[in-house]
Amino acid sequence: MSPVKAQPIIVIKKRSGHASHHGGAWKVAYADFVTAMMSLFIVLWLMNSSEKIKKAVAGYFNDPKGTATLMGTTMSGTGEITAAPATEAMQQLKQRLEDGIKAKKDLQQLSKQIELIVTPEGLRIELLEDKNGTFYQSGSARLSQSGQELLALLAGELKTLPNPLLIEGHTDAAQYSNDANYSNWELSADRANAARRLMQQDGVRTDQVTQVRGYADQMLRVKNNPFDPSNRRISILVKNDGASLSKVEHANVARRAAPSSDEQPKASGATTADSDAGNDPAVSPAKQPASAPAPKPGVMQRLKSVFPGKLT
Repeated sequence: MSPVKAQPIIVIKKRSGHASHHGGAWKVAYADFVTAMMSLFIVLWLMNSSEKIKKAVAGYFNDPKGTATLMGTTMSGTGEITAAPATEAMQQLKQRLEDGIKAKKDLQQLSKQIELIVTPEGLRIELLEDKNGTFYQSGSARLSQSGQELLALLAGELKTLPNPLLIEGHTDAAQYSNDANYSNWELSADRANAARRLMQQDGVRTDQVTQVRGYADQMLRVKNNPFDPSNRRISILVKNDGASLSKVEHANVARRAAPSSDEQPKASGATTADSDAGNDPAVSPAKQPASAPAPKPGVMQRLKSVFPGKLT
């Protein structure tokens, strides 16, 4: 009888699979958590900040480009001015203009059509037309008598300032004419240019008006009524940019606007900048431009000084 063969031992090993991938939902939840924490810290920071910073942050969200100077800095990184002096100066200018308008009987009745608004950009002067035309003859860029008198009054005040001016022309939505060669675009630009010419005749410097724009009916004042007569207007913006001028530049601007009779003639070879810098007592000798520094030695020159005769 043959012996019984031993049965082989079979070991069965089962490999358990890894848990299925959970997806990226946790990333969204984590991002929401981080955002909420950042918002919390910003709120806590604002609550402990000064009133000036709170106004600057609020103004940025309302007008990002017009509030750069609220904290005394601009995109160029300079910190020469703060908003408070500029705003105060614009408020004083607004008061002077309002007093000048009240002093003229012919302009008193037009006070409702003259708006003076201090904005982050500066002082905006709005000359609003009525249905019959107040400052310009109807459908024309020719100034009326009231328009000429008011612009002359404005020029008398604005010509003494270093601030740049921006003049805008606006119309309502009524079509000017059927002529394709002349439309509300040309009319708005011509009216702004007419205001510029008259103001420069009354003393505003040629380099003081930096921009003249015609918007036609693209920036309506009364948006729910495109045909409202007050949409036809001229805007003069006295920009805050000029408030950053130094004392020397203010003195030079005033000197150019009203030169004294005893001013000495400049030498023919001297430039305006050189003459102003040399004659103005506000410019101290310490602020005069220094001579250019000697060029630094190159790498090879420095190595030769350390290892003389070793390098060629």
